[in-house]
Amino acid sequence: MTIPASLAILAALALAPLRSSPQSSPPTPATPDVVDETPRSTPEGWTALFNGRDLEGWRPFLPGGEDPSDTWSVVDGVLACTGRPIGYLRTEKTYRNFELSLEWRFDPEKGAGNSGVLLRVQEPDKVWPTSIEAQLHSGNAGDIWNIGEFPMKAAKARTNGRRTIKAHASSEKPLGEWNRYRIVAKGARIQTY
Repeated sequence: MTIPASLAILAALALAPLRSSPQSSPPTPATPDVVDETPRSTPEGWTALFNGRDLEGWRPFLPGGEDPSDTWSVVDGVLACTGRPIGYLRTEKTYRNFELSLEWRFDPEKGAGNSGVLLRVQEPDKVWPTSIEAQLHSGNAGDIWNIGEFPMKAAKARTNGRRTIKAHASSEKPLGEWNRYRIVAKGARIQTY
């Protein structure tokens, strides 16, 4: 069963331009730690989910109805997040089968962070919506969390409660350095790289 849904980004991280592709090769990685203020071109076959200027194409959700600009902003072409109040951004469009490539990092001055990419997000909006989270918690990026009893099958040997631990050792870089996440969702299967 494939459940169409939007993607969501949890509060608390900085993201470089997000790109989604209908099952194609990921784009060439950007040079880490270099911010280019000019909009990046989108490789053929990919859809830019973040334009590097504002939150066009995204719908913020903050449970208390707070002003989203207090939580999310765009700084030098990078989506930045204060992490407070808690909430998430979700795509306005719905995606069924996709490949998502994103870069992320946490501010070393603020220390380790906790964020994630919510996949197959179901309404209603709430903290936290029924979904599958591709974890971005410092030291645990790549783990999968089941939120709201989303119907899914996971590797039993690596699953404890709602958490499925990643199959391989962490490849996260030190705080402040850019990391790359690639998520492929095809049918009922989700893979993270």
